[in-house]
Amino acid sequence: MEKWIGVVGGVGPFAGIDLLGKIAAQTVAEKDQDHLTVLNWSQPDQIVDRTEFLLGQVDENPAVALAAQVQQLAQMGAEVVGIPCNTAHAPRIFNQIRAELAAANCDIVLLHMIEEVGRFLQSSLPHVKQIGVLSTTGTYRAGVYAAVLETLGFTAVLPPFPLQTEKIHPAIYDPSYGIKARGVVTRQASENLLLGANTLKAAGAEAIILGCTELPLAYNELAAAGLPLIDPTLILARALIREASPNKLKPL
Repeated sequence: MEKWIGVVGGVGPFAGIDLLGKIAAQTVAEKDQDHLTVLNWSQPDQIVDRTEFLLGQVDENPAVALAAQVQQLAQMGAEVVGIPCNTAHAPRIFNQIRAELAAANCDIVLLHMIEEVGRFLQSSLPHVKQIGVLSTTGTYRAGVYAAVLETLGFTAVLPPFPLQTEKIHPAIYDPSYGIKARGVVTRQASENLLLGANTLKAAGAEAIILGCTELPLAYNELAAAGLPLIDPTLILARALIREASPNKLKPL
């Protein structure tokens, strides 16, 4: 029996859409009816910004709203759920989501995207040891990737903090040219991100994790840095298919 997939799709909306497309693209299917059942719950106005919470700019933990939306998906029939937001996997948020679900006796399978990325690196890039990370400043400050990578024997390579706050984060969040605002990669965002990727390469990175779910939208631009790019959204999509119906997961 195939399990229904749930997606918390509003963190952010373009990232949710990207995940839905990748689930379909990674599914073995010859016709419409072969695809898996996917429930997308996109209610972004209920979830405070994850980075603002981690930086102390808001007091409300977005975990409460995120857990409520996971429960909504469970009530609709989803059995395995993914949250396409790297920053939401910071321990202060993700651990609280798990606590909220446990308190509500919601036993749905909630995948941990960052841990899935770690498994992918172990199986697919075991020879690579220095992993660059491009992300929001919330993910950067919370050490979301560093904690997972280091336990697996990898070293996280991060941009210098001024570059992170002045170039990388604005490429995602700036209201005039950021990917969250536009849904496309503007020239300014592309230049900022490529500068970040090249800086990581110069610092010894052998591959780069696109550690914000808006960043895979800039995959082609970042490829110019000449390093393997790790797409957590794609990895999450494949993990959701693996849990829902492993025989329908396309081979890599």
